[in-house]
Amino acid sequence: MRVKKLISTLSLFFFLLLACDTENNQDTTPPGILTIDSIVPTNGGGIINYSLPSDSDILFVRAEYTNTLGNDVYRVSSSYNQSIEIDGLNQDTPVEVTLYVIDESQNVSDPVVVDFVPLPSFIYLVQESISISPELGGVKMEWENVAQKTVYVHVHIVNDSDEEIRILSSDSEFEEVFVRGLPSEEITFFTKVEDFDGNITELEEKAIITPLFEEEIDKSTWTLMSQLSVNGDAWEGETIAFWDNIVDTAETNADNSYFIIWRDANGGTLNWPLDIVIDLNKNARIHRFKVWQRAYWYGGPIGAPYYYQAENMRSFDLYASEDTVNWTLLGQFDIGDPSDENGNISQDFIDEAANGHDFDLDGVSDKFRYLKFSITSNYGSDTYVHGSEITLYGLDNVD
Repeated sequence: MRVKKLISTLSLFFFLLLACDTENNQDTTPPGILTIDSIVPTNGGGIINYSLPSDSDILFVRAEYTNTLGNDVYRVSSSYNQSIEIDGLNQDTPVEVTLYVIDESQNVSDPVVVDFVPLPSFIYLVQESISISPELGGVKMEWENVAQKTVYVHVHIVNDSDEEIRILSSDSEFEEVFVRGLPSEEITFFTKVEDFDGNITELEEKAIITPLFEEEIDKSTWTLMSQLSVNGDAWEGETIAFWDNIVDTAETNADNSYFIIWRDANGGTLNWPLDIVIDLNKNARIHRFKVWQRAYWYGGPIGAPYYYQAENMRSFDLYASEDTVNWTLLGQFDIGDPSDENGNISQDFIDEAANGHDFDLDGVSDKFRYLKFSITSNYGSDTYVHGSEITLYGLDNVD
Protein backbone atom coordinates (compact mmCIF):
# COMPACT_ATOMS: atom_id res chain seq x y z
CA MET A 1 0.00 0.00 0.00
CA ARG A 2 2.85 2.40 0.82
CA VAL A 3 4.50 1.67 -2.52
CA LYS A 4 1.30 2.38 -4.44
CA LYS A 5 0.72 5.57 -2.46
CA LEU A 6 4.30 6.70 -3.10
CA ILE A 7 3.94 6.06 -6.84
CA SER A 8 0.66 7.97 -6.89
CA THR A 9 2.20 10.91 -5.06
CA LEU A 10 5.19 11.00 -7.39
CA SER A 11 2.89 10.84 -10.45
CA LEU A 12 0.90 13.79 -9.15
CA PHE A 13 4.11 15.71 -8.45
CA PHE A 14 5.48 15.18 -11.98
CA PHE A 15 2.08 16.06 -13.51
CA LEU A 16 1.94 19.36 -11.63
CA LEU A 17 5.55 20.04 -12.51
CA LEU A 18 4.85 19.38 -16.20
CA ALA A 19 1.72 21.54 -16.15
CA CYS A 20 3.58 24.34 -14.44
CA ASP A 21 6.43 24.07 -16.95
CA THR A 22 3.96 24.12 -19.87
CA GLU A 23 2.26 27.18 -18.41
CA ASN A 24 5.57 28.91 -17.93
CA ASN A 25 6.51 28.17 -21.56
CA GLN A 26 3.20 29.39 -23.05
CA ASP A 27 3.69 31.96 -25.79
CA THR A 28 2.66 35.40 -24.54
CA THR A 29 4.62 37.46 -27.04
CA PRO A 30 2.36 39.46 -29.39
CA PRO A 31 3.14 39.33 -33.10
CA GLY A 32 4.57 42.26 -34.96
CA ILE A 33 2.40 44.87 -36.64
CA LEU A 34 1.20 45.02 -40.24
CA THR A 35 2.93 47.06 -42.91
CA ILE A 36 0.31 48.79 -45.04
CA ASP A 37 1.26 48.65 -48.71
CA SER A 38 -1.74 50.32 -50.36
CA ILE A 39 -5.45 51.03 -50.02
CA VAL A 40 -7.75 50.73 -53.04
CA PRO A 41 -11.18 52.33 -52.53
CA THR A 42 -14.10 50.35 -53.97
CA ASN A 43 -17.81 51.03 -54.41
CA GLY A 44 -18.99 50.94 -50.82
CA GLY A 45 -15.68 49.92 -49.27
CA GLY A 46 -12.04 49.33 -49.97
CA ILE A 47 -9.23 46.77 -50.24
CA ILE A 48 -6.36 47.18 -47.75
CA ASN A 49 -3.18 45.51 -49.03
CA TYR A 50 -0.48 44.74 -46.48
CA SER A 51 2.62 42.76 -45.64
CA LEU A 52 2.56 40.47 -42.62
CA PRO A 53 5.22 40.56 -39.91
CA SER A 54 7.82 37.79 -39.88
CA ASP A 55 6.21 35.81 -37.02
CA SER A 56 5.78 32.12 -37.94
CA ASP A 57 2.56 31.52 -35.99
CA ILE A 58 0.22 34.17 -37.43
CA LEU A 59 -3.40 33.03 -37.51
CA PHE A 60 -5.33 35.93 -39.05
CA VAL A 61 -5.69 39.69 -39.46
CA ARG A 62 -8.67 41.48 -37.94
CA ALA A 63 -10.02 44.86 -39.11
CA GLU A 64 -12.41 46.84 -36.92
CA TYR A 65 -14.44 49.88 -37.98
CA THR A 66 -17.76 51.65 -37.57
CA ASN A 67 -19.95 51.46 -40.65
CA THR A 68 -22.09 54.24 -42.10
CA LEU A 69 -25.11 53.24 -40.03
CA GLY A 70 -23.10 53.52 -36.81
CA ASN A 71 -22.65 49.80 -36.20
CA ASP A 72 -19.31 48.47 -34.96
CA VAL A 73 -18.25 45.66 -37.31
CA TYR A 74 -15.14 43.65 -38.07
CA ARG A 75 -13.66 41.62 -40.88
CA VAL A 76 -10.98 38.91 -40.74
CA SER A 77 -8.51 37.55 -43.27
CA SER A 78 -6.37 34.42 -42.87
CA SER A 79 -2.59 34.37 -42.78
CA TYR A 80 -2.61 33.08 -46.37
CA ASN A 81 -3.87 36.44 -47.64
CA GLN A 82 -2.14 39.74 -48.15
CA SER A 83 -5.26 41.89 -48.16
CA ILE A 84 -8.56 42.44 -46.41
CA GLU A 85 -11.82 43.86 -47.76
CA ILE A 86 -13.82 46.56 -45.98
CA ASP A 87 -17.42 46.82 -47.18
CA GLY A 88 -20.97 47.81 -46.25
CA LEU A 89 -20.23 51.54 -46.46
CA ASN A 90 -22.33 54.35 -47.93
CA GLN A 91 -20.47 57.59 -47.33
CA ASP A 92 -18.21 60.19 -48.92
CA THR A 93 -16.25 60.83 -45.71
CA PRO A 94 -13.22 58.89 -44.43
CA VAL A 95 -13.74 55.62 -42.58
CA GLU A 96 -11.19 54.78 -39.89
CA VAL A 97 -10.04 51.17 -39.77
CA THR A 98 -7.97 49.59 -36.99
CA LEU A 99 -6.02 46.46 -37.93
CA TYR A 100 -4.54 43.80 -35.65
CA VAL A 101 -2.48 40.65 -36.19
CA ILE A 102 -3.55 37.65 -34.09
CA ASP A 103 -1.36 34.58 -33.61
CA GLU A 104 -2.15 30.95 -32.77
CA SER A 105 -1.92 31.68 -29.02
CA GLN A 106 -4.46 34.47 -29.43
CA ASN A 107 -1.85 37.14 -28.80
CA VAL A 108 -2.82 40.45 -30.37
CA SER A 109 -0.41 42.86 -32.01
CA ASP A 110 -0.32 46.60 -31.52
CA PRO A 111 -2.92 48.33 -33.69
CA VAL A 112 -2.33 49.98 -37.03
CA VAL A 113 -4.88 52.69 -37.89
CA VAL A 114 -5.65 53.78 -41.45
CA ASP A 115 -8.41 55.77 -43.08
CA PHE A 116 -9.73 56.18 -46.62
CA VAL A 117 -12.77 57.50 -48.48
CA PRO A 118 -14.79 54.76 -50.22
CA LEU A 119 -16.24 55.21 -53.69
CA PRO A 120 -20.03 55.63 -53.97
CA SER A 121 -21.78 52.42 -52.91
CA PHE A 122 -22.56 49.84 -55.58
CA ILE A 123 -26.26 50.13 -54.67
CA TYR A 124 -26.33 53.39 -56.64
CA LEU A 125 -24.77 51.67 -59.65
CA VAL A 126 -27.42 48.95 -59.46
CA GLN A 127 -30.20 51.55 -59.13
CA GLU A 128 -28.89 53.48 -62.12
CA SER A 129 -28.67 50.35 -64.27
CA ILE A 130 -32.23 49.13 -63.67
CA SER A 131 -34.34 48.93 -66.82
CA ILE A 132 -37.99 47.87 -67.06
CA SER A 133 -39.73 46.68 -70.23
CA PRO A 134 -43.26 45.38 -70.91
CA GLU A 135 -43.93 41.65 -71.02
CA LEU A 136 -47.02 39.51 -71.29
CA GLY A 137 -48.86 39.87 -68.00
CA GLY A 138 -46.14 41.96 -66.39
CA VAL A 139 -42.72 43.46 -66.93
CA LYS A 140 -39.13 42.34 -67.26
CA MET A 141 -36.62 43.98 -64.94
CA GLU A 142 -32.89 43.93 -65.70
CA TRP A 143 -29.92 45.35 -63.82
CA GLU A 144 -26.16 45.11 -63.56
CA ASN A 145 -24.36 44.42 -60.28
CA VAL A 146 -20.62 44.67 -60.92
CA ALA A 147 -19.82 44.08 -57.23
CA GLN A 148 -21.73 40.76 -57.32
CA LYS A 149 -22.84 41.37 -53.74
CA THR A 150 -26.37 40.70 -52.51
CA VAL A 151 -28.83 43.49 -53.29
CA TYR A 152 -32.50 43.85 -52.48
CA VAL A 153 -34.41 45.72 -55.17
CA HIS A 154 -37.62 47.18 -53.76
CA VAL A 155 -40.18 47.57 -56.57
CA HIS A 156 -43.14 49.86 -55.87
CA ILE A 157 -45.93 49.15 -58.36
CA VAL A 158 -48.42 52.03 -58.46
CA ASN A 159 -51.68 51.61 -60.35
CA ASP A 160 -53.90 54.66 -59.77
CA SER A 161 -54.30 54.78 -55.99
CA ASP A 162 -53.19 51.17 -55.42
CA GLU A 163 -49.60 50.40 -54.49
CA GLU A 164 -47.93 46.98 -54.29
CA ILE A 165 -44.36 46.41 -53.12
CA ARG A 166 -42.25 43.46 -54.23
CA ILE A 167 -38.67 42.83 -53.07
CA LEU A 168 -36.30 41.07 -55.46
CA SER A 169 -32.96 39.67 -54.25
CA SER A 170 -29.88 38.76 -56.28
CA ASP A 171 -26.08 38.68 -56.22
CA SER A 172 -25.68 38.01 -59.95
CA GLU A 173 -23.57 40.32 -62.08
CA PHE A 174 -26.36 40.53 -64.65
CA GLU A 175 -29.91 39.89 -63.47
CA GLU A 176 -33.18 39.42 -65.36
CA VAL A 177 -36.41 39.06 -63.38
CA PHE A 178 -40.03 38.84 -64.54
CA VAL A 179 -42.67 40.54 -62.43
CA ARG A 180 -45.94 38.73 -63.26
CA GLY A 181 -49.62 39.03 -62.53
CA LEU A 182 -50.09 42.65 -63.59
CA PRO A 183 -53.06 44.03 -65.53
CA SER A 184 -52.69 45.46 -69.02
CA GLU A 185 -53.05 49.02 -67.72
CA GLU A 186 -50.71 51.97 -67.34
CA ILE A 187 -48.57 51.37 -64.25
CA THR A 188 -45.83 53.48 -62.65
CA PHE A 189 -42.79 51.68 -61.31
CA PHE A 190 -40.53 53.04 -58.55
CA THR A 191 -37.39 51.32 -57.26
CA LYS A 192 -34.84 51.60 -54.49
CA VAL A 193 -31.87 49.34 -53.82
CA GLU A 194 -30.64 48.05 -50.45
CA ASP A 195 -27.47 46.15 -49.55
CA PHE A 196 -26.95 43.41 -46.96
CA ASP A 197 -25.84 45.94 -44.34
CA GLY A 198 -29.01 48.06 -44.60
CA ASN A 199 -27.72 50.92 -46.75
CA ILE A 200 -30.46 51.98 -49.16
CA THR A 201 -30.95 54.44 -52.02
CA GLU A 202 -33.78 56.92 -52.37
CA LEU A 203 -37.00 55.76 -54.01
CA GLU A 204 -36.87 56.72 -57.68
CA GLU A 205 -39.43 56.59 -60.48
CA LYS A 206 -38.12 54.23 -63.15
CA ALA A 207 -40.84 53.77 -65.77
CA ILE A 208 -44.46 54.19 -66.73
CA ILE A 209 -45.42 51.01 -68.60
CA THR A 210 -48.49 49.16 -69.78
CA PRO A 211 -47.87 45.39 -69.50
CA LEU A 212 -48.87 43.37 -72.54
CA PHE A 213 -52.16 41.51 -72.42
CA GLU A 214 -51.79 37.94 -71.14
CA GLU A 215 -54.35 35.19 -71.00
CA GLU A 216 -54.56 31.60 -69.90
CA ILE A 217 -54.62 29.36 -72.96
CA ASP A 218 -58.02 27.66 -73.10
CA LYS A 219 -57.64 23.86 -72.95
CA SER A 220 -61.12 22.82 -74.10
CA THR A 221 -59.92 22.32 -77.69
CA TRP A 222 -56.86 20.21 -76.84
CA THR A 223 -56.63 16.60 -78.00
CA LEU A 224 -54.05 13.86 -77.54
CA MET A 225 -51.81 12.81 -80.42
CA SER A 226 -51.76 9.21 -79.17
CA GLN A 227 -49.65 7.87 -82.03
CA LEU A 228 -46.81 10.24 -80.99
CA SER A 229 -47.27 9.84 -77.25
CA VAL A 230 -46.43 7.45 -74.46
CA ASN A 231 -49.33 5.51 -72.93
CA GLY A 232 -50.39 7.26 -69.71
CA ASP A 233 -53.72 5.46 -69.21
CA ALA A 234 -52.71 2.90 -66.57
CA TRP A 235 -55.03 2.06 -63.67
CA GLU A 236 -57.12 5.13 -62.77
CA GLY A 237 -54.77 7.45 -64.69
CA GLU A 238 -55.53 9.07 -68.05
CA THR A 239 -53.16 11.01 -70.26
CA ILE A 240 -55.86 13.55 -71.09
CA ALA A 241 -56.24 14.31 -67.36
CA PHE A 242 -53.05 16.36 -67.84
CA TRP A 243 -55.19 19.19 -69.28
CA ASP A 244 -58.66 18.67 -67.79
CA ASN A 245 -58.46 21.74 -65.50
CA ILE A 246 -58.64 19.50 -62.42
CA VAL A 247 -55.61 19.60 -60.13
CA ASP A 248 -55.11 16.49 -58.02
CA THR A 249 -55.37 17.09 -54.27
CA ALA A 250 -53.73 15.40 -51.31
CA GLU A 251 -56.82 15.27 -49.12
CA THR A 252 -58.93 12.88 -51.21
CA ASN A 253 -58.65 10.35 -54.03
CA ALA A 254 -62.05 11.42 -55.38
CA ASP A 255 -60.57 13.52 -58.19
CA ASN A 256 -57.81 11.13 -59.36
CA SER A 257 -56.85 13.68 -62.01
CA TYR A 258 -53.45 12.63 -63.28
CA PHE A 259 -51.74 10.47 -65.87
CA ILE A 260 -49.94 7.25 -64.93
CA ILE A 261 -47.18 6.09 -67.25
CA TRP A 262 -46.59 2.39 -66.39
CA ARG A 263 -43.60 0.59 -67.81
CA ASP A 264 -45.63 -2.62 -68.41
CA ALA A 265 -47.96 -0.68 -70.73
CA ASN A 266 -44.99 0.80 -72.59
CA GLY A 267 -42.84 -2.15 -73.64
CA GLY A 268 -41.72 -3.12 -70.14
CA THR A 269 -39.42 -0.15 -69.47
CA LEU A 270 -39.49 3.60 -68.91
CA ASN A 271 -37.69 4.55 -72.09
CA TRP A 272 -36.74 8.21 -71.50
CA PRO A 273 -37.76 10.69 -72.74
CA LEU A 274 -41.48 10.00 -72.31
CA ASP A 275 -43.40 12.21 -74.73
CA ILE A 276 -46.94 13.53 -74.43
CA VAL A 277 -47.91 15.31 -77.64
CA ILE A 278 -50.94 17.62 -77.66
CA ASP A 279 -52.82 19.13 -80.59
CA LEU A 280 -54.17 22.50 -79.43
CA ASN A 281 -56.37 22.61 -82.56
CA LYS A 282 -55.53 26.31 -82.84
CA ASN A 283 -52.44 28.51 -82.75
CA ALA A 284 -51.02 30.05 -79.59
CA ARG A 285 -47.95 31.89 -78.36
CA ILE A 286 -46.75 31.35 -74.81
CA HIS A 287 -44.16 32.79 -72.48
CA ARG A 288 -44.76 30.86 -69.24
CA PHE A 289 -46.57 27.82 -67.87
CA LYS A 290 -47.35 25.88 -64.70
CA VAL A 291 -47.29 22.17 -63.93
CA TRP A 292 -48.62 20.19 -60.99
CA GLN A 293 -47.43 16.90 -59.56
CA ARG A 294 -49.73 14.13 -58.41
CA ALA A 295 -50.79 14.93 -54.85
CA TYR A 296 -52.67 11.96 -53.39
CA TRP A 297 -50.47 9.40 -51.62
CA TYR A 298 -51.97 5.91 -51.64
CA GLY A 299 -50.86 4.10 -48.50
CA GLY A 300 -48.67 7.00 -47.43
CA PRO A 301 -48.64 9.03 -44.21
CA ILE A 302 -52.13 10.30 -43.41
CA GLY A 303 -52.68 13.79 -44.78
CA ALA A 304 -49.24 13.99 -46.40
CA PRO A 305 -49.07 14.81 -50.12
CA TYR A 306 -47.12 12.67 -52.56
CA TYR A 307 -45.11 15.65 -53.84
CA TYR A 308 -41.45 14.99 -54.74
CA GLN A 309 -41.86 11.23 -54.26
CA ALA A 310 -40.42 8.49 -56.47
CA GLU A 311 -43.17 8.17 -59.11
CA ASN A 312 -43.78 11.86 -59.75
CA MET A 313 -42.30 13.56 -62.81
CA ARG A 314 -39.33 15.79 -62.09
CA SER A 315 -37.60 17.17 -65.22
CA PHE A 316 -38.88 17.71 -68.73
CA ASP A 317 -38.28 19.49 -72.03
CA LEU A 318 -40.96 21.53 -73.80
CA TYR A 319 -41.21 21.63 -77.60
CA ALA A 320 -43.52 23.43 -80.03
CA SER A 321 -44.37 22.70 -83.66
CA GLU A 322 -46.67 23.74 -86.48
CA ASP A 323 -46.61 20.35 -88.21
CA THR A 324 -45.46 17.65 -85.68
CA VAL A 325 -42.37 17.13 -87.85
CA ASN A 326 -40.20 20.14 -87.09
CA TRP A 327 -39.96 20.83 -83.37
CA THR A 328 -38.57 23.90 -81.60
CA LEU A 329 -37.19 23.48 -78.09
CA LEU A 330 -38.84 26.06 -75.83
CA GLY A 331 -36.78 25.13 -72.78
CA GLN A 332 -35.46 22.48 -70.42
CA PHE A 333 -36.93 22.49 -66.92
CA ASP A 334 -36.48 20.77 -63.57
CA ILE A 335 -38.82 20.91 -60.57
CA GLY A 336 -35.81 20.01 -58.42
CA ASP A 337 -35.45 18.04 -55.21
CA PRO A 338 -35.96 20.18 -52.09
CA SER A 339 -35.49 17.36 -49.55
CA ASP A 340 -32.75 17.78 -46.94
CA GLU A 341 -30.20 15.17 -45.85
CA ASN A 342 -32.86 13.49 -43.71
CA GLY A 343 -35.45 13.43 -46.48
CA ASN A 344 -37.53 16.23 -44.95
CA ILE A 345 -39.26 18.79 -47.19
CA SER A 346 -40.11 22.25 -45.85
CA GLN A 347 -43.65 23.60 -45.97
CA ASP A 348 -42.64 26.28 -48.49
CA PHE A 349 -41.89 23.60 -51.10
CA ILE A 350 -45.07 21.69 -50.26
CA ASP A 351 -47.04 24.91 -50.82
CA GLU A 352 -45.20 25.54 -54.10
CA ALA A 353 -46.18 22.10 -55.37
CA ALA A 354 -49.81 22.59 -54.31
CA ASN A 355 -49.97 25.95 -56.10
CA GLY A 356 -48.22 24.63 -59.20
CA HIS A 357 -44.60 25.00 -60.29
CA ASP A 358 -44.07 28.18 -62.35
CA PHE A 359 -41.68 28.19 -65.30
CA ASP A 360 -40.74 31.03 -67.66
CA LEU A 361 -39.54 30.75 -71.24
CA ASP A 362 -36.62 32.93 -72.28
CA GLY A 363 -39.07 35.01 -74.33
CA VAL A 364 -42.39 34.75 -76.11
CA SER A 365 -42.61 31.71 -78.38
CA ASP A 366 -43.50 31.83 -82.04
CA LYS A 367 -47.03 30.71 -82.77
CA PHE A 368 -47.53 26.95 -82.71
CA ARG A 369 -50.29 24.35 -82.84
CA TYR A 370 -48.63 21.26 -81.35
CA LEU A 371 -47.02 20.96 -77.94
CA LYS A 372 -44.67 18.16 -76.86
CA PHE A 373 -44.16 17.64 -73.13
CA SER A 374 -41.07 15.41 -72.99
CA ILE A 375 -40.44 13.95 -69.52
CA THR A 376 -36.76 13.27 -68.87
CA SER A 377 -36.77 12.03 -65.24
CA ASN A 378 -38.84 11.27 -62.16
CA TYR A 379 -37.84 11.06 -58.50
CA GLY A 380 -36.44 7.54 -58.70
CA SER A 381 -39.08 4.99 -59.70
CA ASP A 382 -38.31 2.65 -62.61
CA THR A 383 -41.96 1.57 -62.79
CA TYR A 384 -44.27 4.61 -62.88
CA VAL A 385 -44.35 8.31 -63.74
CA HIS A 386 -47.22 10.57 -62.61
CA GLY A 387 -48.26 14.15 -63.41
CA SER A 388 -51.47 16.03 -62.72
CA GLU A 389 -51.92 19.22 -64.78
CA ILE A 390 -50.36 21.74 -67.16
CA THR A 391 -51.51 25.31 -67.86
CA LEU A 392 -50.06 27.67 -70.47
CA TYR A 393 -50.08 31.48 -70.45
CA GLY A 394 -49.66 33.82 -73.39
CA LEU A 395 -51.78 34.73 -76.39
CA ASP A 396 -54.62 32.41 -77.43
CA ASN A 397 -56.09 31.89 -80.93
CA VAL A 398 -53.23 33.61 -82.75
CA ASP A 399 -53.66 34.12 -86.50
